[in-house]
Amino acid sequence: MKKLFVYLKEYRRESVLGPLFKLLEAGFELIVPLVVAAIIDRGIRGQDQGYVIRMCLVLVALGLVGLLCSVTAQYFAAKASVGFVTKLRSALYRHIQGFSYQTLDRAGTSTLITRMTSDMNQVQTGLNLALRLLLRSPFVVFGAMIMAFTIDARAALWFAAAIPALSLVVFGIMLVSIPLYRKVQGLLDRVLGATRENLTGVRVLRAFGKEDAETEDFRQKNEAHTAMQKYVGRISALMNPVTYVIINLAILFLIRTGALRVEAGIIGQGAVVALYNYMSQILVELIKLANLIINITKSVACGKRIQSVMEIPAGEETAQGLPAGDPRFRVQLIHAGLRYTEGAEEALTDVSLSVLPGETVGVIGGTGSGKSTLVNLIPRFYEATEGRVLVDGKDVRAWDAPALRQRIGVVPQKAVLFKGTVRDNLRWGNAEATDGEIMAAVRVAQAEDVIASKGGLDAEIEQAGRNLSGGQRQRLTIARALVKKPEILILDDSSSALDFATDAALRRALREMEERPTVFIVSQRTSSIRHADQIVVLDDGRAVGVGRHEELLESCQVYREIYESQFKKEAAQA
Repeated sequence: MKKLFVYLKEYRRESVLGPLFKLLEAGFELIVPLVVAAIIDRGIRGQDQGYVIRMCLVLVALGLVGLLCSVTAQYFAAKASVGFVTKLRSALYRHIQGFSYQTLDRAGTSTLITRMTSDMNQVQTGLNLALRLLLRSPFVVFGAMIMAFTIDARAALWFAAAIPALSLVVFGIMLVSIPLYRKVQGLLDRVLGATRENLTGVRVLRAFGKEDAETEDFRQKNEAHTAMQKYVGRISALMNPVTYVIINLAILFLIRTGALRVEAGIIGQGAVVALYNYMSQILVELIKLANLIINITKSVACGKRIQSVMEIPAGEETAQGLPAGDPRFRVQLIHAGLRYTEGAEEALTDVSLSVLPGETVGVIGGTGSGKSTLVNLIPRFYEATEGRVLVDGKDVRAWDAPALRQRIGVVPQKAVLFKGTVRDNLRWGNAEATDGEIMAAVRVAQAEDVIASKGGLDAEIEQAGRNLSGGQRQRLTIARALVKKPEILILDDSSSALDFATDAALRRALREMEERPTVFIVSQRTSSIRHADQIVVLDDGRAVGVGRHEELLESCQVYREIYESQFKKEAAQA
C-alpha cells in the first residue's frame, strides 16, 4: 500500500492543509462548552442579559468559523483524494494495457475491473476520511478529557473510566468485523465475475436455454454475499447500543457527581453542562473513529489488492543477448512450444517454420489444434515457453513490444469495432492515414459496399459494431489492419463469415497489393489457403505437415481428410 502513495506527491500541500483546518475546527468545537458554561454561570445566574447576548454572538462566530474551517478542510481532502485516485487509476490502466495475454488470463478480467472501479472508490473514500478525521477524532477525545479536568478533576475521573470502556467495545467490534469485511469483498468479486460472464455470454445462454440455471447460480452467489454482509452488519450494529449504554451510565454518574459538587458550591451548574457536552463529544468522536478505522482498513485492503496488480510484471520486457537468426526470413519459429499455465499440457509442441518476406502461409487444423496459439506467438501476445520465435532475424523477446506490433497487423477471430465513425475505426493503426489510403485498404478488404451502404466514412458505428452484420464487421477489421500498412498480416479465421466469392476476391486482392505483406491465414476452409506458399497443418498442437496444397494432399493424412470432408460441399456451392 505504501508504494501507491507516490501518486500523492503532487497533493502534499492539500494533504497537510486538510487535516490542519479540521484540527482548527475541532479546537473551536472544544471551546463551545466553556462558552455555554459561562452563559449559564454568569449570564443566566447573574441575570446579565447583555452578557448572554454577547456570548451567544461568540457562539455564532465560533460556529461560522468552524463551518468555514470544515468546508476548507473538505475541499483540500476531496482535491487530494480524487486527484490521487485519478492518477492511480490512470497508472493502473496503463500498466494493465501492457499485460500479455498470459498475464490477463491469470489475473482475470472481472478481478481487474473490480480493482479499477470498486477498489479505487474505496481507496478514495478511505483517503478522504483519513485526511479529515484521522487526527480530528483523537484530538477531540483527548482534548475533551483535558478540558474536563480543567473544569473539575474529580468529576472528570468518570471520563478516565468511560474512555477505556468505550475504546474496548469500539475497537473489539472493529477487530472482529475487519476480517469479515475482507470476506465480503471477496464474495463481491464472485458476484461481479458472474455478472460479467453472463452479460458477455448472453446469446449463448439464450441459445441453450440456461437463463434459469444461471439466474439461480447468480442468486446463490448474491445471497451468500448478502448473508455475509448482514452478519457483519449485525456485529457492527452492536457498537451504537453498547456504547450508548456505557456513555449514558457515565453521564448518570457524572451528573450525580456534578450535582453533589454544585450543592457543595465547588463548581457551578454551567460546569456540569460543559462536562456533559464534553462526554457527548467523546462518544460521537469514538464512534466516528471506529467507523473511520473500519473504512481505512477496507481501503488499505483494497489498496493492497491494487498494488498486487501493479506488481504483476507486464511480461513483455525486452531481453538482451539473445542469439540472432537468419535475417532473410520475415518470421521463423524454431521448435516453438507453449503452455498456457504452469503444469498444464502443451498447447503447442515443437513447431518449426521459416517464412520469407511476401509469402502467404496458411494454418489449418481441427478445433483446438493450436492455430490461434501459433499466430499469437508472432506479435508476442503469448510468449513461447519452449523454443524461439524470430521476426526479421531478431527474437521477439528482444523487440520492444510496441515496435514489434507496429510492424504486424492482426485481425482476431472476434471482429471488434468501437463506437465512433468508420474513419475513426479504420485509423486505429495509422492516425495520419488519408481518406485515399483508407479507401485503398477498404477496396482490398472488399468492404466498399459496406461503406457505401452506411453512408461513407463519416457513418457512425455503434459499440462493438452492433449495427453491422458479422461479415461487414470482419471486412472492416481487415481494412483496419491494412490501413496500418503492416509488414506481417495475421488473419486469424477472420473471413469465416464471408461467402466463398468474397473470400476469394479478398485473397486475390492481397496477392496483388503493391507492398505485399507476409500473410498468415488461419482458416477452417481448405479453399481459403490452398493457394498459399506454405500450409501448416496442426493436430493436437503439433505440426503434422508443412508444404503446398498438392504436396500435403499426397503426404499428410490430416490435411487430406479435411480437404475431402469439404470438397463435396465446396463443389456443390460452386
